Amino acid sequence: MKISIEISLYPLAELKFKDEIWAFIKRLRGIDGLKVVTNGMSTQVFGDYDLAVSHVMAEIKQVHQNVDAAVFVCKFINGDRSVVEAEKG
Repeated sequence: MKISIEISLYPLAELKFKDEIWAFIKRLRGIDGLKVVTNGMSTQVFGDYDLAVSHVMAEIKQVHQNVDAAVFVCKFINGDRSVVEAEKG
């Protein structure tokens, strides 16, 4: 089964918050089998359900271990919505 995940990360840190966001995205992009798309508002992850969910959760945990406080807003949608969005454009 496929999944689409939309993630917004809001580190509650004074300094270098952009560095933490880009590091999070870079680590997800390094996972074979995941498609990662970014825009100014969020990051979308598409792929196999178990692969995507396990890696997204692991990366969320890593941010929580590295940053004093961070908020994640996530949407989990079954199916590969990247195909639907590409067909619209």
